[in-house]
Amino acid sequence: MDVISAGIAQAFRLILSGDQEIVGIIGLSLFVSFSSVILSTCLGMPVGILLGTHSFRGKGVVLRIIYTFMSLPPVIAGLTVFLILMRRGPLGYLQLNYTPTAMIIAQICLVTPIIIGLIYNLVREKAPVVNRLGITLGAGRLEIMFLMIREMRIGLTAAVVSGFGRAISEVGAVMIVGGNIKGKTRVMTTYITELKSMGDYSRAIAIGIVLLIIAFVINAILYNFQEREGK
Repeated sequence: MDVISAGIAQAFRLILSGDQEIVGIIGLSLFVSFSSVILSTCLGMPVGILLGTHSFRGKGVVLRIIYTFMSLPPVIAGLTVFLILMRRGPLGYLQLNYTPTAMIIAQICLVTPIIIGLIYNLVREKAPVVNRLGITLGAGRLEIMFLMIREMRIGLTAAVVSGFGRAISEVGAVMIVGGNIKGKTRVMTTYITELKSMGDYSRAIAIGIVLLIIAFVINAILYNFQEREGK
C-alpha cells in the first residue's frame, strides 16, 4: 500500500512539475499511437467495407486470417517487423529499426486487423439497407461507400477507439523494434517495464497512472463525439 500511495503522489507531482523527460515520453507515446491508428484506419476501413459488401472465392479464408491477426501476439508482430527491417533483412537499407517509424509499423500490424474485423461485422449487418438506399438515390459504388461511412460513423468511431486502446497499451512490439532508447524511442509502456525491472515501483505506478489518465481523457473525448453523433 505504501508503494501504491507513493506512486499516486508521484503521478501528481509528475503532472504538475512538467518534467521534460516525461513530457517527451508522453509526446512520443501519443505520436506513435495516433499515427498508427490513423494509418490503420485509412488501410482498414476500405478493406472492412469491401469485405462486408462483396462476396468472392476464398473470402472465408481471408476472414479467418483477419480474425487470427486480430489476436496476434505483439512480440510476434514486433519480431517480424524487426527481421524485415534489420540490416540484413529485405528492407534493411531503410535503416528503420530502433526508430519511431518502426514502432508505428509494428503497431499498424496489430491495429489494422482489429479495425478491419470490427468494421466488417458492422458493415455486414447494415450494408443491405445502405445499399438499397444508395441505389434508390442513384449513387455509384464510391458514393455508396461514402454513404456507408456516414451512416455507420458511430460504429466506425467505436472501431477506432478499440484500435487506439490496442496501440496506446502496446509494449512487446515497440520494445523489440524500438529498443526503449532514452530520448529517442522510449514510450510510457516500455518505460514502465524498465522501471519495474529496476525495482522503482512507485515511479512505475506513477507513469501507469499518467497513462491511464491520458487514455481516459482521449476515450472520453471520442465517447462524447460518439454520443453527440448518436443524437
